[in-house]
Amino acid sequence: MLELGVKFLISYFIGSLMGALIVGRLRGGVDIREMGSGNAGGTNALRTQGMLFAIGVVIIDIGKGYIGAGIVPGLEIPFAPADPAISREWLTLSCAAAAVFGHVWPVYHRFQGGKGAATLVGTFIVLGPGLILPIVLVWAWVLVLSGYVGLSTMAAATAVPIWLAVTRLPEDQPLFIYSAIMAAYVIRWHRANIQRMREGTEHRNTRLMIFSSKRQQ
Repeated sequence: MLELGVKFLISYFIGSLMGALIVGRLRGGVDIREMGSGNAGGTNALRTQGMLFAIGVVIIDIGKGYIGAGIVPGLEIPFAPADPAISREWLTLSCAAAAVFGHVWPVYHRFQGGKGAATLVGTFIVLGPGLILPIVLVWAWVLVLSGYVGLSTMAAATAVPIWLAVTRLPEDQPLFIYSAIMAAYVIRWHRANIQRMREGTEHRNTRLMIFSSKRQQ
């Protein structure tokens, strides 16, 4: 259990390194949590700071998930040697989840982070590379139909366990469980977006909608 605990914490601490705040410091101390929606994620970075800023944020946030799932589980730590009683697959999934949780609840920033979508994608690059294209396609499809980034993110996250349930159970049960839990968390983390959509106040990018009308714009 020592190995699991230590590597979980390492992944969590890596996840707590916020891309938005790192790029913001490089840009002279910009804190996007005080702008726009107040979220420290790629969408708010794009709306408030522009494309280059947002790209930097997304690269860092995806990278955290990749490191948490793909590198940390294989680290050789002298005081926490590999435990044969721990499944390597579940260790990897635990570290992946820790990186996402670190992004949402970063210890370095008073537990005020983003919504975990980019970091979750980073974990799927390791856990299921074949899932990336379907995730992107579902996200883009919902976005061009609805104009809501938050709804697109929730739909893409939810599509993963559904796809795995239809195509890869029971062989990939651990990955299915991980993706189902993460999808539930993504929806929870977007509950403010859901409320704003109900109230009609959620930001809607009508320029990307294929069926938007001039009246909607």
